[in-house]
Amino acid sequence: QVQLVESGGGLVLAGGSLRLSCVASGRTFVSYSMGWFRQAPGKEREFCAAISWHGGSTYYADSVKGRFTISRDNAKNTVYLQMNSLKPEDTAVYYCAASQRLISKVQADFGSWGQGTQVTVSS
Repeated sequence: QVQLVESGGGLVLAGGSLRLSCVASGRTFVSYSMGWFRQAPGKEREFCAAISWHGGSTYYADSVKGRFTISRDNAKNTVYLQMNSLKPEDTAVYYCAASQRLISKVQADFGSWGQGTQVTVSS
């Protein structure tokens, strides 16, 4: 398994932007597809975005499509989530995760998870 550490969360006004980063340990990062999920208070964790190992394929949840962009830098063992036009309903703990699938939206396909980073969007 790969160890994951997220950073970049914080408090931002509605309409603002944040970029989350997730650094993976180990030399096998390129063999994993990566995903970002989020969990708002009182709600189940939900899928946000995913990217294949080579970065050529991406998936987005409808709720973030057009506002969030997932990318990865395999040389830095890092996956990013650029979040623009943030809304109060984007407030959640954001988790990155690694999967051995080519690409997936399904939480059960992800075997490694980070500890999460809090994003709070105020109106």
